[in-house]
Amino acid sequence: MRRALDGLYAFAGALAAGCVFAILALMVWASLGRAFAWRVGWVNDVVSWLCAAAAFLGMAWSFRNGDFVRVTLLLETVRGPTRRILEVASLVIAALATGYLAWWAVRFTWESWAFNEIANNMVAIPIWIPQASFALGTVILLVAVLDDCLCVLRGREPSYTTRVAQRHAQGDFSQDL
Repeated sequence: MRRALDGLYAFAGALAAGCVFAILALMVWASLGRAFAWRVGWVNDVVSWLCAAAAFLGMAWSFRNGDFVRVTLLLETVRGPTRRILEVASLVIAALATGYLAWWAVRFTWESWAFNEIANNMVAIPIWIPQASFALGTVILLVAVLDDCLCVLRGREPSYTTRVAQRHAQGDFSQDL
């Protein structure tokens, strides 16, 4: 199960990286297109959807690797059972908030599909297609938060603290700046 979940998070992270690469390629294409008077207005629509996809698909990978924005100032000052209680409480709150977001993201995407909503920009595609990355990313983030919550409830360290500790042990402090 651990291998499957880590694979899911890595897959979502790879999709996010692919979106960033696609943004790069499209921006270069648009720059060249403007120089040669090509029609490239549609690129803005696609780039905006890819930006959202990269952000949402990358959330679970970032969370699991300790790169997600978290409030840890209080947790770093306490030890023992108090830290465990606060860690579980923060993960439960995160799971509730992420679950709420995931519920509405999936519902919003499903409604766009059910009503056959079409983007009214330069690229006229069913809007549920770019919205699917929002729904998928939030669902995978919910799985990651619940995964860490269960780990902490079982007495283990959450992934985001162990991954940061591993990087620090290797002398990598670059992401702490």
